[in-house]
Amino acid sequence: MRQPRTVRALEEFGRVRLSDSFFMRDFLYSEIAAINGFANLPDDPDLAIAAGRRLCEDLLEPLQARFGRISVRSAYRSPEVNGFGNANKLNCATNEKNFAGHIWDRRDAEGRMGATACVIVNRFIPYYERTGDWEALAWWIHDHLPYSDIEFFPKFAAFNLQWRDDPVRSIQSFIPPRRGRLTMPGKPNWSGRHHDAYAAMLAEID
Repeated sequence: MRQPRTVRALEEFGRVRLSDSFFMRDFLYSEIAAINGFANLPDDPDLAIAAGRRLCEDLLEPLQARFGRISVRSAYRSPEVNGFGNANKLNCATNEKNFAGHIWDRRDAEGRMGATACVIVNRFIPYYERTGDWEALAWWIHDHLPYSDIEFFPKFAAFNLQWRDDPVRSIQSFIPPRRGRLTMPGKPNWSGRHHDAYAAMLAEID
């Protein structure tokens, strides 16, 4: 498939179904692109679709099945959009760091395919705003989903959720006062189950 260059082609690309609940167009909106007039479209649509399907089928669908509707805050970024965001300090890492991350249509330096979406679990917001306990959701995901990397942010406990070949399974947070790495391979808390960390959260939101 070629990069869409007409309205009809973009309509067809946007209608590509990535999973039961998600279509490609759900992941293409970008404030950076909208304000600056960039076309936020992949150069390699087939790779973007393949990576997006794994993100949706392996991570977003089971997350939504367990917790109800999730909202996509940010997802696919073209190299042009991401590069502009990085150069202008708009909370985008370099293109090289975002290959197989927000840039779905580029493999990373090790040749791994991947895709990232920043999402909000709507049903989790009241619990998080009352307790500040973002770690409960982080540990549930760690115990149940084959993610590669997660980054939590303060507003609504939004988080970047990455699927990637050969997943790392690392979690970090930018939420004060507990900024930093929650877990990663080699940390004592990485292995085993962590039910006690999210039992109260499940009891409240179920």
